Amino acid sequence: MDEQRRRDRVLVVDDSPETLSFLTDALEAAGITALVATGGEAALALVRQITPDLILMDANMPGIDGFETTRRLGKDFATWHVPIIFMTGLTETEYVVQGLTAGAIDYIAKPIVLEELLARVRVHLASARIAQGARSALDATGRSLLAIDEDGRILWSTPQAGQRLAELFAAGEDRQAVLPPSLIGKLARLRLDRQNAGSFSIDFAARRVSFNYLSRIGPDEFLYRLVEDQPGAREAILRATFGVTGREAEVLVWIAAGKSNRDIGDILGISPRTVNKHLEQIFEKLGVENRATAAAMAVNALADQN
Repeated sequence: MDEQRRRDRVLVVDDSPETLSFLTDALEAAGITALVATGGEAALALVRQITPDLILMDANMPGIDGFETTRRLGKDFATWHVPIIFMTGLTETEYVVQGLTAGAIDYIAKPIVLEELLARVRVHLASARIAQGARSALDATGRSLLAIDEDGRILWSTPQAGQRLAELFAAGEDRQAVLPPSLIGKLARLRLDRQNAGSFSIDFAARRVSFNYLSRIGPDEFLYRLVEDQPGAREAILRATFGVTGREAEVLVWIAAGKSNRDIGDILGISPRTVNKHLEQIFEKLGVENRATAAAMAVNALADQN
């Protein structure tokens, strides 16, 4: 094993000191770093400081029980992707269903059979590692992606997209892995409105984020790309790509957005005739003959960078 690789971290949530000691010793002996919380409140506080790779959750605890703790973890942008295994003596079907509905991916009955628990932990850690690796690979190539269902619940996201969503929509304990209702409606319309080029932008204070609809990838799973526009960033990309001037880059940005000469003139504070003169220079530098081809080249250049 590569000694430089970080050890997996498993959070054990249980109000029994004996169970905590037993599982901590077993996990450490298996080469896994064990984190400990004695109840739901303690678990929620701990994950704000460090994100575990997997959670072993006792179902029946005083205060916030395992079911409610799991639901809250599933609504937090920082922890919704962490697999949770229930440990419970409540083996009746209704309790098993309740645990899985709350967000757990598996359960193990008490009294715990150590070999079975460790086997389940290893399987789910491996699956989570593969999923996280895929998301990180997309991140490394600049793909800020998220998938949602029709209700706006986030099914998965790349780390970069998750961080942006948390910054834009989250606030302390009210963070939820469900997008705001107003945004859900816009994203739904975006899937149907192909005339809008499959994207729209929203301003958050001094930040502008564009949502681009990519495709439907499941019966109730829709894929989007997030692009955060920094002031002048798009113009800089077009200048570097096509060798146009700053003003020509500004015109080309709005051409790519489907704006008319009159609209561009109003936005930039110049006359439509001046816009047309810039377009003539843009066509020459891009080696194209019409507006549509120039717009397509600009869109592709911006998409490649984002």
